Amino acid sequence: MDHLAGGDATFLYAETPETPMHVGSLNVYELPSGYDGEFVEDVRRLLAGRLHLAPVFRRKLLNMPFELANPVWVLDEDMDLEYHVRSTVLPRPGSRTQLDKLVGRLHSSPLDRSRPLWEVYVIEGLQSPADAPAGTRHVGVYTKMHHASVDGAAAVAFGAVMTDPTPVPRQIRPETHRHALRTDTYGIAELTVAGIGHMAGQYLKLARALPTLLRSALKVLRPARGAAAAEHAADAPQHWFGPRTLLNVNITNQRSFTSLSIPFSEARQVAKAHGVTLNDVVLTICAGALRKYLAERDDLPAEPLLAGVPVSLREAGNTDPNNQSSMMRVGLATHIADPVERLMAIHRGSLAAKAQIGTLKALPTDFPSLGAPWLISGLAALYGRSRLADRLPPPINLVISNVPGSPAPLYLAGARMLSYYPLNIPAHGAALNMTVESYNGALDFGLIACRRALPDVSELGQHLLDAHRKLLEQTLQSAAALPASEATPAKAGKAKRSGARPQAALPKRAQVATPAARTKRRPAQAQGAH
Repeated sequence: MDHLAGGDATFLYAETPETPMHVGSLNVYELPSGYDGEFVEDVRRLLAGRLHLAPVFRRKLLNMPFELANPVWVLDEDMDLEYHVRSTVLPRPGSRTQLDKLVGRLHSSPLDRSRPLWEVYVIEGLQSPADAPAGTRHVGVYTKMHHASVDGAAAVAFGAVMTDPTPVPRQIRPETHRHALRTDTYGIAELTVAGIGHMAGQYLKLARALPTLLRSALKVLRPARGAAAAEHAADAPQHWFGPRTLLNVNITNQRSFTSLSIPFSEARQVAKAHGVTLNDVVLTICAGALRKYLAERDDLPAEPLLAGVPVSLREAGNTDPNNQSSMMRVGLATHIADPVERLMAIHRGSLAAKAQIGTLKALPTDFPSLGAPWLISGLAALYGRSRLADRLPPPINLVISNVPGSPAPLYLAGARMLSYYPLNIPAHGAALNMTVESYNGALDFGLIACRRALPDVSELGQHLLDAHRKLLEQTLQSAAALPASEATPAKAGKAKRSGARPQAALPKRAQVATPAARTKRRPAQAQGAH
C-alpha cells in the first residue's frame, strides 16, 4: 500500500477552516492569434490524455480504520475532469486587480478530500494591456494542489506535465498498463494489518533518527552563541523568537493576494555585483518592502524580522510528488536602512543558517502516525480558537520562498504562458507568505496574506518594486564610482578583481509586468543560484 508519509500527513492533519493547506499558482496566457474556441475545453482535452503522467492527477486519499495509520493513496477511477477543470469569468473591465482579488478568494476555500487534491480554474474576461495588438486575448489559469501531495519543486513538475515547450502540444503515448495504485476496494482487515505493519516500521525509523532529529531541531531554533558559534554566527538570528508585528496574529480563512514581476536580469546583476546569491537579493527586496510597510504603520520593530525560508532537500532530477523540504530561519536585517548593507547582512545570515541545517538531508520524512490525526488536528484547532498567536512570541514573522522555474517560455494547449505567480500558505502567527518563481526572464512574486491582517497587500507589492529599484540604483551607482579594476566586488568575501566595468546607466524602473511586456521579454540565459 502507498501510505501518505508522516511529513506529508502533517499538512493534512494541521488543516483547519482558517488555514487551508494548499499551494497554487496564477498564470496569465496569451491565446494564439485568431483563436476562436473554448479554452477550458482545450485544457480538459489536453489533460485527459496526460492524467497517467503524474500520479497526483488521479490519486485520492483513503482513511485507515480507526485512523491507526496515515491514509493510503488509491486510484480514483471515477474522476470527474469537469469538476477539476472549471471556468469562470471576470466582471468588466477584467483588470489585473480584479484578477488578483478573485484568485485570493479562490485560494481561501479548502480542497475536497474525497477527490484528487487539485483544481484548475480557467479565468476568462481578462483585459488585455492597452499596448497589446488588436485582437489579443488573455486568460488566467489558477491552479491549486494540497501541500500533502506536493512541495514547491513537485508543483513545478506538476506544471511541466500540463505545459509544453512549444505552441504545438507534444505527442503523449497513451497509457499502456494499469496504474500501480489500486482502487478503494481494500477490506477492513487488509487495511488494519497493513496499517499496523506500516506503523511499526515508522517507529523503527524514528528510533534510529531521534538523536539526529533533536540535534537538528536545536540547531535550527537556537540563537547564535558568540565566539563559539560558526563563522557567520554574528549575522544568524540572535533570539529564539522574532519581534511581534501586525503580521503575527491569528488569521481568518479570507485571503488577499497581489502579483508582480521584476526582470530576472536586474536581480541577477545585483547578485553578481555583490558576490551573493539570487536568493539573498530576493530576501533583501522583501525586507526593504516590509521595512517601509511596517514603518508607515508605526509597527517597525527595533529587532530584525525573522523569515522562515523553505529549503529543498531533493536530489537533482527527483520529481516525486511528495514533500522533500525543510525550513531555515534567516534574519532580514530590517533594522538596517541602507539596501546594500542590508543585502550583505542577509547574505552572511543565510550562510550561517545553511550551515545550521546541513544535517537535515539525513533526517527521515516518515514518522509514526498513531494518534497523529487526533492529536495534530486537535492542537491545530485549539491553537486557532484560543488565539494564542495574538499573544505568543513568533518563531518566525513570515515565510519567504524562492522556487526556480523554467527559463524559457511554456505553452498550454497552444497558448503562451506570460507569467507564473506562485501562491503559498499563510498561517496563525505568520499572516503573510511571499513566494517568488523565476520564469522566462522574470522573477514573478505572489504575495498571499490574511485579508484581515493585510487588506492592502497590493501596497506592500508596490513597496517591493520600490525596494528592488533602490537596491539596483545603489548597486549601479556604486559600480560607476569605482575604478574599472575594482568594479566587480569581492565574491563571498574574497578579493577577485575584474577589468570589466558594469554598465552605469540605470535601466527602466521595475514595475508590475503587463502581459504585453512579457511577450517581448527574452528568456534568461541562465537560471542563477537559488
